[in-house]
Amino acid sequence: MAPSPRPNGFDPAQRGGILFRLMFLVFLLCALFALYLVRRPMYRLAGHFWVVDEAPVASDAIVMLGDDNYNGDRAARAAELFKAGWAPVVVASGRYLRPYASIAELEEHDLIEHGVPRGAVVRYAHFAENTRDEAFELRELIVERGWKRILLVTSDYHTRRARYICARAFPPGTILRVVAARDSEYDPDRWWHTRQGQKLFFHEVVGMVVALWEMRHTSPEPSDSAWVGPVHRSVAA
Repeated sequence: MAPSPRPNGFDPAQRGGILFRLMFLVFLLCALFALYLVRRPMYRLAGHFWVVDEAPVASDAIVMLGDDNYNGDRAARAAELFKAGWAPVVVASGRYLRPYASIAELEEHDLIEHGVPRGAVVRYAHFAENTRDEAFELRELIVERGWKRILLVTSDYHTRRARYICARAFPPGTILRVVAARDSEYDPDRWWHTRQGQKLFFHEVVGMVVALWEMRHTSPEPSDSAWVGPVHRSVAA
C-alpha cells in the first residue's frame, strides 16, 4: 500500500529542495557582490598584464616599432634611451603610407625633435601591416647591420605581444630587451574609463591570440648562428 500523505500535504523532500535553492541563490549573490567589490583591482591587474618594461642594457641599436601615437610617445622614450647612452643609433621603423612617404619619416622627425642627431637615426620603411610582419622586416635589417643586442621600444600596452613576436622572429642569438613607452592613450590603472583605453586593451587580447596561433610552431631558442637573407627595404641613416 502507498504511504498516506501527511495531514498538511507537505513533503520533506520538497522542503529540502527549496532550502538548497535558497542557499545556492544566497551564495551566488554573495559571489557576485564580492566580484563587484574587487572589479577595479582585477581591471588594473589585467591592464598591467600587457606591460613589460625591462631594464635597458648597452646595445647595438634602439629599435622603435612603427605606428607611434599622435603625441609621439615611443619616439620620446627612444630618444631618452639614446641620450642616456644605451645605444649609438635609433631605428625609426614604419610602414609606407604612400609610395613616396612612410611613417618612418614621421618618426625620424619626432626623434630629431627630441634631440637625436639626424646621423644617429636609421629610417627603415617597409610594407608590414602588423607587428608580426614588421618583426620579420626588422630581422633583415638586424642581419644586414650585424647587430646582436637590441633595445625594442613600443607602447606599454603593446610590449608583451611585441616581445613574444620579436623573440621568435629576430635572428637566433639576438639579445632582446623590451622597454615600455608610457602611452598617453592607455593608462593600465584606468584603461576601462575611456573608449580608447578599452579599444587598445581588447585589441591586444585579440592580437595576442592571433600571435599565439600564427607563431605556434616557433620558439625563442638562442643560437650562435645568424640567419642571412636579402635586404630590400628602404633604409636611410
